[in-house]
Amino acid sequence: MNQCEELQKILDLVEEKILHLRMAKVTQTDALAIFKVEKDIEQAEAERDKLKQEIENQNISNTSCDLYHALLKLGYREQVLSFKKFLKAQSIATFLLHGSPDYAQRWLLNRLITQHIRHGITSKSIGVQLNRIGRRRDINALWRELGDRVGLRGKHPTPSEIVEQVYGCWQTQNVILVFHDVDCMPQEYLQELIQEFWLPLASLARKVVSAEYQLLMFLVDYEGFMGTQNTLFVEKLEPNWEPKIPIKLPSITPFGNQILNDWIETVEIEFDKLPLLEAINNTENKLVNELVQEILDNSENGIPELAMLEICHLCNCNWYEEKDRWLKH
Repeated sequence: MNQCEELQKILDLVEEKILHLRMAKVTQTDALAIFKVEKDIEQAEAERDKLKQEIENQNISNTSCDLYHALLKLGYREQVLSFKKFLKAQSIATFLLHGSPDYAQRWLLNRLITQHIRHGITSKSIGVQLNRIGRRRDINALWRELGDRVGLRGKHPTPSEIVEQVYGCWQTQNVILVFHDVDCMPQEYLQELIQEFWLPLASLARKVVSAEYQLLMFLVDYEGFMGTQNTLFVEKLEPNWEPKIPIKLPSITPFGNQILNDWIETVEIEFDKLPLLEAINNTENKLVNELVQEILDNSENGIPELAMLEICHLCNCNWYEEKDRWLKH
């Protein structure tokens, strides 16, 4: 018996108790006895309301957990396959995640880290937001923040000092570096980040013959701009590829009809309690393709973040609230 079922069993007993107390009140003639029964009823009703809230919270929690794991199976097949192929070849690499606005780049980032990096959840994660004005105009502001995040506080570290610090950290654990909003960064600054920071770091790490831990850097483009800079990145795993060369994963594309159909068939088997599926399984016998069309109609034809927002709505969950709990990177 799960916790929700246990709470429901207690609630049923409390409801029965309230019923008996109300019946007892009707038979009482003494004012003091009536007062006592009324107080008992108030106490039991307060307990009942508390149990109902706990059950509701538990149901929300269970739905949220199931929905999260269900959404981890939706789309991004090309990006995941490319990522896994490069990662299998080398544990030191930097990746560009890119797509148009609202294409859920951050969701993909978290999916790759939590699902496809060994010990990804417990890795040392270093994240920097590049959309602040200072990062756009001054590369030194980036070095200061990055240095501070790796333990060089109160200093004006050089890229080489930051490299040494990150390299030292990598000796004992996975290190995951994430640079959000690289689309806000002038291309020359991105080139400097790669040349002055990533290239020497990757070269230093490559000297370790049997590296136990993974050293990964993610460049996240939320506007789809950097994905057009073909000279900076490689897209396919070639025999001469080296980890110092950044990898451009396939551009994120909308969730089409087939992707959503396949996903719903999967969740019907693995997550049959999701409220989303009630529309299919109820007496109206709504068809899968009708549900898919409803998602497409309300997500501008499958824009990933809008599609997940609509799916959350169909599961009686708030995408923005859930996203804040789900996304750690």
